[in-house]
Amino acid sequence: MADVAHHVDMDEGLVNAAIFSDPAIYRQEQEKIFARSWLFLAHETQIPKPGDFFTTWMGGDPILVVRKRDGTVGAYLNACRHRGMKVCRADSGNAKAFTCTYHGWAYGMDGSLVNVPGLEDGYFNELDTSKNGLVPVTQLDHYKGLYFGNWDPTAPSLQEYLGDSTKFLDVMIDRREGGVEVLPGIHKWSFIGNWKLAAEQFAGDAYHGQMSHASAAAAMFEVNPPSADEGAGNPFGNVVGYQYSDQWGHGTGFSFDPRGQLFPVFFASEVLTNYYRSTHAEQIERLGAPFGYHTSHNNIFPNLSYLMPQNSLRVWHPRGPNAFEVWALTLVDKAAPPEVKEAQRIQSQLTFSAAGLYEQDDGENWSQIGENLGHGGTVINSLKLNYQMGIGHHGPSEDYPGTIGNVLVGEEPQRAFYRRWVEMMESDQWPIPEGDCAPTPLAAGQQ
Repeated sequence: MADVAHHVDMDEGLVNAAIFSDPAIYRQEQEKIFARSWLFLAHETQIPKPGDFFTTWMGGDPILVVRKRDGTVGAYLNACRHRGMKVCRADSGNAKAFTCTYHGWAYGMDGSLVNVPGLEDGYFNELDTSKNGLVPVTQLDHYKGLYFGNWDPTAPSLQEYLGDSTKFLDVMIDRREGGVEVLPGIHKWSFIGNWKLAAEQFAGDAYHGQMSHASAAAAMFEVNPPSADEGAGNPFGNVVGYQYSDQWGHGTGFSFDPRGQLFPVFFASEVLTNYYRSTHAEQIERLGAPFGYHTSHNNIFPNLSYLMPQNSLRVWHPRGPNAFEVWALTLVDKAAPPEVKEAQRIQSQLTFSAAGLYEQDDGENWSQIGENLGHGGTVINSLKLNYQMGIGHHGPSEDYPGTIGNVLVGEEPQRAFYRRWVEMMESDQWPIPEGDCAPTPLAAGQQ
């Protein structure tokens, strides 16, 4: 087992670059992180009818998510028990059964083995079909329409795992009565680089925005220019930012305009701007004034991220120590009128999608890091990377749970992410986090 503790020192804010490139560390992540964490599988509106299915991944394991005949949801390893071939090769659809195209073993929507060619003359009726059904995901649960799975029977409940991060998640999925739905379709594309680069950025990195996204912000500024009181002349508006992190490794950065305006640079149309303005009072009444923001970047440990107001929900699927895929969905309020849902679709595609203006900037950054580390250089893969921004300047808040930084930029959520990463990677038993994820006290003047 790789000794990861010497690679990560969050008291000093230092991370060894090797954690983004070492094959041994990647293999250990598959066992210690992805086989033991609650991982997002699908939203209920992707499989609304009996027989509906969606195929995805839990780390390196292929997964089949189905709406069973009784209306409940099941999740199974997408592998035939005969030779391990996928029993469902489609991305999504509706089926009555799943038949392996290798030898014809067939499975019902409940995962049971329902047909075996040659059962009588080949197996002499000696095959116990009851013991050869699809392997079910050990724990399956949902939060307000989001289904998660976990292979570890000793892991805590989904609700305990998500903890206070749900208060921030609700800002996107429960700001209006009826919740959200997924727009049809899913964007999938790949990057050179390590999955953690994307996950940690969404957990806490607003620092890159004004450098990496300057040209994209300027372009959006031209599409929907703000008025003088909305921050004209400043593409990033007049915002006050905060950061949230917790001992489970979840992280969020969110921002307000102190005058109650929207964050103009991210809105591609007047339709969306007017919609969020008109429903803002409902959001505050439903969630509380501290959660009346519209702009945030978020990560639920390890690899589920979401972004507002793009309403992009994405999973960073690892594909090796130096490769990963992103699968991105667009969520909309169910109560939103059709023209708003269409505007949200365009907004998401224009900004954060396979061809999105902002997505190109992020993808270039991650891939350039991946290329730098991917050639196996001794010196660069021994480099101590600096995660020291804001050490000692985060603490409790009267308005928010967890550990809060009263700044738009900082790296406490990233440090919380890697503290939890080390705990998971080093523990043989499922590690219940203890204490505060920000052990250093607030600096003088920050109380």
